[in-house]
Amino acid sequence: MTTTANNPVEAFKQERAERVASYAHRADLKAAADAFNVVSNRDQYSYNFSWMGRPIIQYPQDMMAMQELIWDIKPDLIIETGIAHGGSLIYYASLMELIGKGEVLGIDIDIREHNRREIEAHPMFKRIQMIQGSAIDEELVAEVARRAEGKQTIMVCLDSNHTHDHVLRELELYAPFVTVGSYCVVFDTIVEDMPKGAYDRPWDVGNNPKTAVWEYLKHNDNFEIDHQIDNKLLISVAPEGYLKRVK
Repeated sequence: MTTTANNPVEAFKQERAERVASYAHRADLKAAADAFNVVSNRDQYSYNFSWMGRPIIQYPQDMMAMQELIWDIKPDLIIETGIAHGGSLIYYASLMELIGKGEVLGIDIDIREHNRREIEAHPMFKRIQMIQGSAIDEELVAEVARRAEGKQTIMVCLDSNHTHDHVLRELELYAPFVTVGSYCVVFDTIVEDMPKGAYDRPWDVGNNPKTAVWEYLKHNDNFEIDHQIDNKLLISVAPEGYLKRVK
């Protein structure tokens, strides 16, 4: 039997897992991360980054977590609601290009023409499809279902309208696409942890993606929050938003 004592690769993995688990009990580390989360969100820190030339508007920590998940799961399809500049679509597509399979389906109620033009001209567009329309329109969801037919492994990312009702409906409609062992990642759950009134938008404390996740999980035990990812990242716009399908 191979043990970690004579297997340095496994020993490193175990050491890392133990360190990550310990962060759940590190009040000083969590307080420092929480302070950065609040101030950096206030100052739009996530708007400063690009991937392969396109603005990604995500925290590097979350994108590292997504890379780890995608490399491990190797999904045939990633469904993402919310496109914006298209940086995350291109990011996911580039990882699939490295893996050698898979495609990304992006959905947005308003794909602005200048963004569409840049996305369609990008080398990674060969692995991207886009649909314009409301993510919670049932006819659009039926089209998504048709495009998902035959896909063995599916991941979902929810990153459009961040109100409680909208995200809860997205979870009801899109979480069923997720295959066992894969993830539904709900972005911007950080809204619940920000000071009240921090956003000039319809969402706020008590009305946001995290409250939608909590409500959804009350009635659905197919998913569990992957707290290991929360402990590892500490700095994230998606705390308690990495939902693993367990059955």
